[in-house]
Amino acid sequence: MSVDPATLEILKNRFQAIANQMTLVVMRSAYSTIIKEMKDVSSSIFDSDIRLIAEGANVPIHLNMLKPCLESIFSYHIDIHELQPGDVILTNDPYIGKNDESKGSHHTNDLVTIVPVFYRDELICLSTIVGHHRDVGGNWPGTRGWNVEIWQEGLRIKPVKLYRAGKLNKDILDLILNNTRVPYDMEGDLKAQISGCEFGRDEIIKVVERYGVETVKDVINELMIYSEKRTRAEIEKIPDGTYENEEFVLDDGAYGGPFKLKVKITVRGSDIEFDYSGTDRQIEGPINAPWAATYSATHYVMRCLTDPTIPTNDGCNRPIKIIAPEGTLVNCKKPAACYQRMVVCHLLVDLIMGALKDAVPEKVMAGSCGCIYNFASAINTKTHPFGGETGLPRQRWGEVVPSGLGARSYKDGISVLSCHVTNVPIPPIEASEIEAPVLYLKREFNPNSAGPGKFRGGFGLILKWKTLGEGKSTRFNYTAQKHKIKPKGFFGGLSGRSGRWVINEGKENEIELPYSIGDTYILNYGDTVTLYAVGGGGYGDPLERDPEKVLSDVKNELISVKDAFKDYGVVIDPISLKLDEQATRAERLKRLLARKKNQCCSCSQVDQEKQGGKDDED
Repeated sequence: MSVDPATLEILKNRFQAIANQMTLVVMRSAYSTIIKEMKDVSSSIFDSDIRLIAEGANVPIHLNMLKPCLESIFSYHIDIHELQPGDVILTNDPYIGKNDESKGSHHTNDLVTIVPVFYRDELICLSTIVGHHRDVGGNWPGTRGWNVEIWQEGLRIKPVKLYRAGKLNKDILDLILNNTRVPYDMEGDLKAQISGCEFGRDEIIKVVERYGVETVKDVINELMIYSEKRTRAEIEKIPDGTYENEEFVLDDGAYGGPFKLKVKITVRGSDIEFDYSGTDRQIEGPINAPWAATYSATHYVMRCLTDPTIPTNDGCNRPIKIIAPEGTLVNCKKPAACYQRMVVCHLLVDLIMGALKDAVPEKVMAGSCGCIYNFASAINTKTHPFGGETGLPRQRWGEVVPSGLGARSYKDGISVLSCHVTNVPIPPIEASEIEAPVLYLKREFNPNSAGPGKFRGGFGLILKWKTLGEGKSTRFNYTAQKHKIKPKGFFGGLSGRSGRWVINEGKENEIELPYSIGDTYILNYGDTVTLYAVGGGGYGDPLERDPEKVLSDVKNELISVKDAFKDYGVVIDPISLKLDEQATRAERLKRLLARKKNQCCSCSQVDQEKQGGKDDED
């Protein structure tokens, strides 16, 4: 049955709106800062065949994971044909696939809720939400720290029915609340999440009542066919061939690193295959990525490289094949810890972009800042005596730190943005200072951190705070990337710059932390933490950058007069801040001629070496 274009367009947007509204319901009802302010929650709608219909535009790493997660739930744990109206399914376990494959949640803090949508006793859709919950037990508050096995990452909930036919299973809820340091927040956030699923269910039923079951099913099928067709057309624009790349995680040597990530991308007509064979084995640490996370990150990059007007649904994924050997950093097996899987997932984005940069230079983005976490907790019984974790008033603060993204072929990199697969906003300082014993001293752009290029990278962030936690009660957990191997520039663009953690900067007891990713660090009252977050890589030759754009960055105190000259060959008077166009042209010409001369000398030297080699052979 064909569907008229008007109905197709209306229902496409209606499903998208429902998914977005589901997320808003959760954010406006949640108790914890991480959901209500940082928006670490995402929604999706699937049909009864577990095909994605629509998803809310929130946290990219959440979204595509739900397909393998739902497939695991209904293949190995719960019979989809036995679902009833009023059921609510819950899980947070990464290892729920066949033979405990990592095809579930990404990490234990991400709780997945599923509400079936029935119309006249027929299962029509699945209304699903995944949200990050503050604490599920484990070694440290928030499950942070350098965990070495999944058992240290808190309570794992195999897929269960929290509600059965509308009736709460209080025993399961009590079990969950008994295994968190913040039962008040956990219960409130979980109820908000279920409410979001139920809102989606009710809105989908309204759509079915208005248009009829068969029309809705036909629309879903047509949308998927349409998205697949357009996605294949985008893939066909990539020249057939094989494209390879390598990146390194824990590149500064932390915990036995560096460890290699490798991809081989094969394009054949309208099909594309991502083969991660050659990636290093999983490690005893929390950065391992489950299969579901690698699946999400890979599909995220494909959405970035294809037309953004293509409706996001199951059709987009059909031309894409992923090979990720089990037991590696991109498909960990139990009992691997995986709380900080985003370290690998962010690098997968740069890995794929780097592999395809010569094939589709106009679509890729230069290297970005990667995964940056700044989280801490402390006790101050005078200023924050109530609430907090069970048994004591321990309060938490922190953020997923925004920083610099890579430049593109036509545009500068975005500055101070939560990067790629994260996409969550930084919480207001006031909210953190009200809730926890912390005083923020700085949140500002990190000057000179952007990688120079015809289009420069985005600038990183300087973040500085002081703990007001009593005694030695402050526990600081930190994660950052690319402090040694910086975000790469493309096509003559230079790498991003900066990247370091400093404790008590400017004091006698100043310490620069040796690694960008660390375990839990204990701080004293009044200690400060400063992060100089790395900027994104540049794109294209810096000598081709518009001098007026360089001048603008100087006037905005984002780069210095000295760096404007050193990196871009732009001459600016340090007093008047006026651009000397004639001197700039002369300086750039001088550098280009010197570069050309050096290239000629290099070619001549190579020819001589070749000739010398022939003489030796003779």
